[in-house]
Amino acid sequence: MSDPLGLIGKAGGLGPIQPPGAGRPPAGGAPVDPNAPTFKDVLMGELKQVNQLQQDATRAIEDLQTGRRDDLEGVLIATQQADNAFRMLLQVRNKMMDAYDEIKQIRV
Repeated sequence: MSDPLGLIGKAGGLGPIQPPGAGRPPAGGAPVDPNAPTFKDVLMGELKQVNQLQQDATRAIEDLQTGRRDDLEGVLIATQQADNAFRMLLQVRNKMMDAYDEIKQIRV
């Protein structure tokens, strides 16, 4: 099975969370890479990748309907990849919303 969001096998793909004093090393003692992508950058990249997979699937379906393409298996694979990527992205969104709701409940 492919990993459309690129998150499997990279320990989440997000890297360490940077505290407000990002210049000092974290508790583990390893220095924080200032060139590491932020959570926003990773999320936007994954959104673009899911969008591209959906566009590819739509193009494959249109090509099949117009006769420019005759491999039904390739069309099915493209649509399944786009569907899986979208479902995974939806689950990430749901987890982020759950975390946001939990943070809202914290009393300060």
